[in-house]
Amino acid sequence: MRKTSIARVACLALLAGAIASGCAKKPDASQPLMPSGTTGEFMEEDITETVSGPVRVPELKTLYFDYDRYNLKSDQLPVAKANVGHIERRPEWKQIVLEGNCDERGTEEYNLALGDKRANAVADYYIKLGVPSSKIVTVSFGSSRPAVQGHDEAAWKFNRRVDTLVNK
Repeated sequence: MRKTSIARVACLALLAGAIASGCAKKPDASQPLMPSGTTGEFMEEDITETVSGPVRVPELKTLYFDYDRYNLKSDQLPVAKANVGHIERRPEWKQIVLEGNCDERGTEEYNLALGDKRANAVADYYIKLGVPSSKIVTVSFGSSRPAVQGHDEAAWKFNRRVDTLVNK
């Protein structure tokens, strides 16, 4: 019995010590957190680069696809050509990101593969029209990023698409 009591007291003492030493004062939420050793003032040279992802630009239009297809439709060719024209006139756009998307029908694996084929079909067309392949990146989101919510053709036709974005 005595060993059990001593063990309990020792555990309680250790627990109390851990609680007392481990509970730090919470930072004041009104003050920004600063790395130790800083004065709290940022200098312009402290900021090297802002990291951001690809962005939509109004010049570049979305390309739409038929159900279960990844070939560019004839009515989408003028849109794709116009996109290439905008890309060629903007050399400051460092990278063109083509995001392939699908409607909700089909398995996740199937839709990811179809979105990839759609993005690559657009990439091939852009390259054929003169965009350097080194400037193009493709990604597939499958059906995970619908443009329009809904479970009918009225929504699905807007979700079968490739969005052209820019990394500036």
